[in-house]
Amino acid sequence: MIVRYHLLAERLRADLQMLERVVERAESALQRATQQIQDQDYFLAAAALDLHGFYTGIERLLELIADELDARRPAGSYWHRELLTQMSLAISGVRPVVIASATHVALMDYLEFRHVVRNVYTFNLRSGRVIELVRGLRPTFDLVQHDLLALAAFLDELGSSDSAEET
Repeated sequence: MIVRYHLLAERLRADLQMLERVVERAESALQRATQQIQDQDYFLAAAALDLHGFYTGIERLLELIADELDARRPAGSYWHRELLTQMSLAISGVRPVVIASATHVALMDYLEFRHVVRNVYTFNLRSGRVIELVRGLRPTFDLVQHDLLALAAFLDELGSSDSAEET
């Protein structure tokens, strides 16, 4: 049995539960923004922060996978994009594809928005874009969750295989 594979699988599952809460918060902020028009800017700013947290949480998991399984994390000025690309590739003898191509495409919007949130004052965010991203958040989360739970199942099987030795 290889404990580190089981630990990584459990980390994926635990963080997916936290990401579910972030999705719920963003959806709630959008709902309140539409109900309380006078405070719409505040609720959309909260939703933008949750969108940022959503992508950052996913990226943190992908970095962990790169460190633990791939033994290599991308570097350089485009490492965020390269990490997504790396996770969309299978590594023979190491791991299957982590994120499907549809997940990769969906996550690019959130990666780009994360950059905007970090570099623009929240009162300058385009409300239409925040609304669009929050509306797409649940389907994107469902894709990510499906992919990462499949990886967690692979890790559990790998860690429990009869030929596996403790490392």
